[in-house]
Amino acid sequence: MVWWWVFFIILVIYFLSWLRTVNQFERRVVFTLWKYTTILEPGLRFVWPIFQSTYTVDIREKAVDIPSQEAMTKDNISCNVNAVIYYRIEEKRVERAVINVKNLDYAMTQFALTTMRNIVWQFELDELLENREEASNRIKKIVDEKSDSWWVDVLSVELRDISIPDDLKRTIWKQAEAERERRAKIISSEWEVKAAENLKKAAATLAEAPGALHLRTLESINDISSDQSNTTIWMIPMEVLDAIKGFGEKMKKEK
Repeated sequence: MVWWWVFFIILVIYFLSWLRTVNQFERRVVFTLWKYTTILEPGLRFVWPIFQSTYTVDIREKAVDIPSQEAMTKDNISCNVNAVIYYRIEEKRVERAVINVKNLDYAMTQFALTTMRNIVWQFELDELLENREEASNRIKKIVDEKSDSWWVDVLSVELRDISIPDDLKRTIWKQAEAERERRAKIISSEWEVKAAENLKKAAATLAEAPGALHLRTLESINDISSDQSNTTIWMIPMEVLDAIKGFGEKMKKEK
């Protein structure tokens, strides 16, 4: 009787070994007698041992790092560029990612590396630093076209870092500093021109109004004398002196 129980338990374990668990984010590609037959959907699935084999495919979005690679720009400047590529396998034809390519992650990385070097060669260094998004989009387009036969959807490619030699960094910094100084001088000169125009208008207005210059002179004297630490110098217009002189001469004649 005991042997029957042992045999029953062994038989149950043997049948359980025929079952395969497929997670929600997975698909299993089934090969029967070494030929592709079907794809197992999520759940508990039955597989014939010996006659059938399965390969698990993860259909979640993946982020694969593209290692730093030395590349030459259009203006013959060497720089190190690295990126990250985001992709996922399409659910409709997951078997293509198993049948058409060996080691998908490695294949995507190597092709992206080659493409990245070719795209960097199309930009000058300044353009590459300013237009990373455009360079990333070009890499994405080429890699996406190549991976169509694997039924892989490339979601995006991001250039993360562009490293240049230290001596070139110093040169770029000096160039940027010179550019900032040039802009500051231009802005300063523009403000000086506007201030000169305003002073010209103010002088013309004061010249047209009788006594306006005298009032302005008195206001200036009042502003200066309001601070006790200042030494006040009285400036009297020549017109006032002439008026005082004429008044004095008149008084002498009357006497």
